Amino acid sequence: MPATPIYMDNHATTRVDPRVVEAMLPYLTEKYGNAGSTSHVFGWQAKDAVDAARESIADAIGATPREIVFTSGATESNNLAIRGVCGRPQRGGKHLISVATEHRAVLEPLAKLAHDGFEITLLPVKPDGAAEAGTIDLNQFAQAIRDDTLLVSVMLANNEIGVLQPLAEIGRICKQRGVVLHTDATQAVGKVPVDVDLLQADLMSFTAHKIYGPKGIGALYVRRRDPQVRLASQIDGGRQEAGRRSGTLNVPGIVGLATALQLCLAELAAEAERLRRLRDRLFAGLRSRLANVALNGPALACAELRLSNNLNCSFAGVDGEALMMTMRELAVSSGSACTSADPEPSHVLRALGISDDLARASLRFGLGRFNTDEEVDFAIDLVADSVQRLLKLHG
Repeated sequence: MPATPIYMDNHATTRVDPRVVEAMLPYLTEKYGNAGSTSHVFGWQAKDAVDAARESIADAIGATPREIVFTSGATESNNLAIRGVCGRPQRGGKHLISVATEHRAVLEPLAKLAHDGFEITLLPVKPDGAAEAGTIDLNQFAQAIRDDTLLVSVMLANNEIGVLQPLAEIGRICKQRGVVLHTDATQAVGKVPVDVDLLQADLMSFTAHKIYGPKGIGALYVRRRDPQVRLASQIDGGRQEAGRRSGTLNVPGIVGLATALQLCLAELAAEAERLRRLRDRLFAGLRSRLANVALNGPALACAELRLSNNLNCSFAGVDGEALMMTMRELAVSSGSACTSADPEPSHVLRALGISDDLARASLRFGLGRFNTDEEVDFAIDLVADSVQRLLKLHG
């Protein structure tokens, strides 16, 4: 039996890789200067570390160092991208396009902008049961763009059902129509190949703590050419990050983000295949033990449409929250960690056309670097036994 509790909630956050901790430690204990201090060696050491990390991160996504803005995480990056474009006095139109299944860190800023007079179009996604469930229709997307469309924001990889949107095609359409494209790539960077030019993204948000790095550090890619994207700053007071985001730079976190991303890229292909095998083993095991389990999101066989480490299932007749409460030895979730206090069913599953009852009966498994075959087998037995027990209680 593996050591418990077992962690399978890696979409919410990941354990920091010991190699990342090792890289960060000198900037917490020895080279602890402020990267903005230019008059002594401590500041120079910190600045050199930030410069090296910025170059490494930029290279990892096909960007240039000056296009990387450090933030506190993906939520801030999303807000800076969306509010930053819309807050420019020379912004042009007031029409914004996004998708019904976006993270709340995109949907809520959009909702506030709607109160300020912006018009928001939220595109539907292909329904449950379709092989491409969760993706948008490209023809419908192209038709939604208007002459006054200012910004499109489409998540690259969904945090609940793992679906990968056809972002390169979306970027091509945006480029043809002269519309700025932002993508929340929080769940994608480090897990699938990401190149901002191939995707034709103008703004891209990501963070360290989804890729075995520390919490509290993220980044926003901001395109400088073809087009040059300008942002209204959302945090003022120090003029850091070329005036786009003030605040003392989190040097250990920045080093951690760069290290975590480089480790992910070095191991990407092998790790994606390993996690896909574990994910398929988990689903096959649950299906063999339970008759009431249904897959949410695109078909597992469509590898190009889904993150390899994601599994979202509904267990008919069982409440997901009650199920989790009976499985203290297994850490999973019933949706996004950022909406765990919301009693409403998952807006992502609702957008797929899944009923509220089935949405409430869902669990999200996020497999990660430190999960093993033994842990997957333990999870299969634990989930199956718990579901059967609850069904008997309510039968």
